Amino acid sequence: MGEGRPGVAATLRALNGALGRPAALWVKESGARNLRHRDFLAPRAALSAAFPGGQVGRGGVGRAGSGAGIWGNCLTGPGMPLSCARAARTPPRPPPAGAPRGRVGGAIAAGPSSAPALRSPAALRPRHLRSVLLAEHLAQLLRAQGADVRLVPALSEERSWDVLRQLCIYWPSGSGGSSLTDAISALKAALGRCPCAAACEQGPGAAEGVICKVHLKSFVEQQGLLGYDPNLDVLLVTERTLRSLAELQEAVLQCPVSDPTALLASRFPSQSSCCSIVHVVNCEEEFQQQQLDVLWRILDPGAHTALQKHLVCGPVKVTNPSSPIGADQYFQLRKRQMYEASVIKYGELAQDEAWTEVIDTLTVAAIRFEMLSTAHRSQITLDLENNSISTKGTKSGAFVMYNCARLATLFNTFQQAVEQGTYPPLPPVSELNFSCLREEGEWLLLFNYLLPFPEVLQQAAQLPLSSKGIRITANTETVCKFLIQLSMDFSSYYNRVHILGEPFPHLFDQMFARLQLLGAVRDVFHSALATLHLPPLSQI
Repeated sequence: MGEGRPGVAATLRALNGALGRPAALWVKESGARNLRHRDFLAPRAALSAAFPGGQVGRGGVGRAGSGAGIWGNCLTGPGMPLSCARAARTPPRPPPAGAPRGRVGGAIAAGPSSAPALRSPAALRPRHLRSVLLAEHLAQLLRAQGADVRLVPALSEERSWDVLRQLCIYWPSGSGGSSLTDAISALKAALGRCPCAAACEQGPGAAEGVICKVHLKSFVEQQGLLGYDPNLDVLLVTERTLRSLAELQEAVLQCPVSDPTALLASRFPSQSSCCSIVHVVNCEEEFQQQQLDVLWRILDPGAHTALQKHLVCGPVKVTNPSSPIGADQYFQLRKRQMYEASVIKYGELAQDEAWTEVIDTLTVAAIRFEMLSTAHRSQITLDLENNSISTKGTKSGAFVMYNCARLATLFNTFQQAVEQGTYPPLPPVSELNFSCLREEGEWLLLFNYLLPFPEVLQQAAQLPLSSKGIRITANTETVCKFLIQLSMDFSSYYNRVHILGEPFPHLFDQMFARLQLLGAVRDVFHSALATLHLPPLSQI
């Protein structure tokens, strides 16, 4: 897409506006078969409902679409189709992942993200990994939209977190220092003044380490809070409970907001506080997280504690486990399965020491896609008995990484040919002839992936923070599904079309246009993988 051309969402808004109806009539086509005939469609049923008299506005659609190189305004069987002037489209380059896109600076504390998982003295389970990976991915998506994010709790230095490092999970660590100690002391003082708190009984049978008990239910009822578990009643407050709250308060205080009234105005228009807090937690520990939420509201009745939301992950079911499986065992099992699958596909090559890093990356990709390609509120079933991460599957992280590596190999091969004098260097974009791109697969890659990619990232980062109640949902599976579908369509195109042809000058225009297109596809792969903390493979 060249400079100044509208994106897909902006084009749809213009087309809907051209018909003079508030309802969204137009849809973008995505299937390869339909894209042969049209790119946008106003379905006949929708038009009939919007225009009962059968008189659709004439000429308006053509004027609205002219800036986007769109033509067509006739009623056919399916409805009113529109097509883009395809030769006018230049493959866009996506901005680097993490680059601010004009958003006002602000902060969303994704926490205590998976706090029960990262605070628990017990070993991490696959269900904990799901919430940790989801919180980290969501943080990356929000940063890509210009938000400042704090992940809490910090990892304790007293425990080994090897499995998180193996999975390339970049989570903050540290003890907190004197400021955290001061915050805990302030919370204890607030407990002493709290009308909802009461001393615990002493003597035999009393709970060890409990500071006091707090009546949560009465507070929830008095404040009219919606969405909380009706079984919330009395909470026994411990040092660890107060430490959890203190870490949250520290994260809120670190929010670098110069103008709180303008915070994320374009993203969350109804919020004007300094920070929003998203608790990312698995469903088995949601109750404990709600207890922490209400306690914080009681002890610190500020605007930020009123902006707490809960993003709950569905259960992770392991089929026929002989015993409870830990996250480290899960990783090692998937790594062994990935090694075995690679040996089957690549033979002795996969047994070379140089492949250790490749197999590690493929394993991380397989696990991340296994955990993140399903809607967060749905159950995930892990079949650990069978090798379900075959390198041949088209819906796995390994398949995505394989196609990313194919692109790297293509450009490495081209560069070597340039250095050897076989091909001239790739000309500037302004000198390329994109009318040479006549394959349907080329338009499919441009129209379904390159043009909508910025909007895909925006959709994945949207959080309905102004909704009623405490639970929210997010489209955290969007990026994984986008990459899987992109890999399938790219693979189909790459298997069918020969990119680097014979070194004849009359073939260079088409080859260079295709390389420019695939260079943009490669950039989309890299930017999307960055939100998953996955490094692109250079070869496989």
